[in-house]
Amino acid sequence: MNIAILFGGSSFEHEISIVSAITMKKVLKKSTLTYIFVDANREFWLVDTEKINSKLFSSGEYKKGKQLTLKKGGFFSEGMFGSKQVGFDVLLNLIHGRDGEDGKVASLMEFYGIPYISPRLEASALSYNKLYTKYLAESLSVKTVAYEHLRKNGERKISMAYPVIVKPVRLGSSIGVSIVKSESELDYALDVAFEFDRDVIVEPFLEGVKEYNQAGCLTDAWELSIVEEPHKEEFLDFEKKYMDFARDAQVLAADISDETREKIRESFKKIYDPLFRGSIIRCDFFVVDGEVMLNEINPIPGSMANYLFEDFEGMLGRLAKHLPKEPEIKIDYKYIHSIQQAKGKA
Repeated sequence: MNIAILFGGSSFEHEISIVSAITMKKVLKKSTLTYIFVDANREFWLVDTEKINSKLFSSGEYKKGKQLTLKKGGFFSEGMFGSKQVGFDVLLNLIHGRDGEDGKVASLMEFYGIPYISPRLEASALSYNKLYTKYLAESLSVKTVAYEHLRKNGERKISMAYPVIVKPVRLGSSIGVSIVKSESELDYALDVAFEFDRDVIVEPFLEGVKEYNQAGCLTDAWELSIVEEPHKEEFLDFEKKYMDFARDAQVLAADISDETREKIRESFKKIYDPLFRGSIIRCDFFVVDGEVMLNEINPIPGSMANYLFEDFEGMLGRLAKHLPKEPEIKIDYKYIHSIQQAKGKA
């Protein structure tokens, strides 16, 4: 299978996307990979798979490659003898944050008729925004951590007890996130968060909480990863998550009861189906006193959470054969023709 890896983007998580894309070369050993880079100006570039490394992008050397144009059916390079299409079977969206997770890529792929693995438009909109994720989970009877929503130009008061955690609504990778232990620290934490977003959510910082990650997708059957208990620090900052996104070796399953594992998996299934069909997502859950609560949805997880699966590459191939398709709408102009006939202009 030939897989196009789309990565980069105009995003605070641009560099993390590069790390995830390079990791795929180590993971997808049986597939042919075609790398398509989206630079900060949202221009598309074909990248030599053999030469891909982080310096290629930081130095600007990627511009020595072919610039691509997006048209009906795929990506094309323009040359002296016309357009030449870049061949691949399916595109894997690996743009983290804005552009990749907010629905722009999904919209482009649908519009131009390109088969792609990624959340669709509605799923992207709901999972990219942490506030909307809360609404989604509530509608599905999946419990979440309590929260308060603050706006950039609004009042800076919260009613919950300290310590709390402050998060920009539309960012991942712990960018702009702060733990606030007293009221005197709140203003500074909000200043940091509002540098990245006009909305933030504030949640209680739960001491000693158990955190578990569940990834998966739906092909002709459920394909669920192991449940992982991630390495727990006070929280993973940007640098630690940056390294975390380069993981390519399978990790061990969490030592939890069958009952807890099943609760996590049932919550994951409620969130995934049908909204996230066509994608591989990871959900992060908290377990407090035996109660499972959704923390976050990772619609495009770092390095696609490959390290949680026994047969990630095989699953990717199976998913590529079970992508949702837009219904075809036949345009026949019957209405316009009937108007013309009524006016005697047929």
